[in-house]
Amino acid sequence: QVQLVESGGGLVQAGGSLRLSCAASGRTFSTYAMGWFRQTPAKEREFVAAISRSGVIRDYADSVKGRFTISRDNDKSTVYLQVDSLKPEDTAVYYCAARVAPLLASTYSTKDRYGYWGQGTQVTVSS
Repeated sequence: QVQLVESGGGLVQAGGSLRLSCAASGRTFSTYAMGWFRQTPAKEREFVAAISRSGVIRDYADSVKGRFTISRDNDKSTVYLQVDSLKPEDTAVYYCAARVAPLLASTYSTKDRYGYWGQGTQVTVSS
């Protein structure tokens, strides 16, 4: 089992940047593939980015490609989401998620594939 705690959200102007962090505790972090999702009151939770156990394979939603970067530090048991060139439509609660992955190169882009979730961190982008 793993516990996830997000941080780094906040209020930022359009065009600005934030670095979201998700610290994991519990089982060996390197056995988990990780993902970031986001949700607003009007929409279902949607995929943002995913990273494989090794960190080599990364996947992004089309809406964030070129603006967001997912990374991980297995020694620190932390996954990051660097969010740049923010737009008002990026406003949401951002959640990190984890699942045990049998393969080093696997990534997962659907929320049903993840078994562990953090509590979320709010990102608000003003125009």
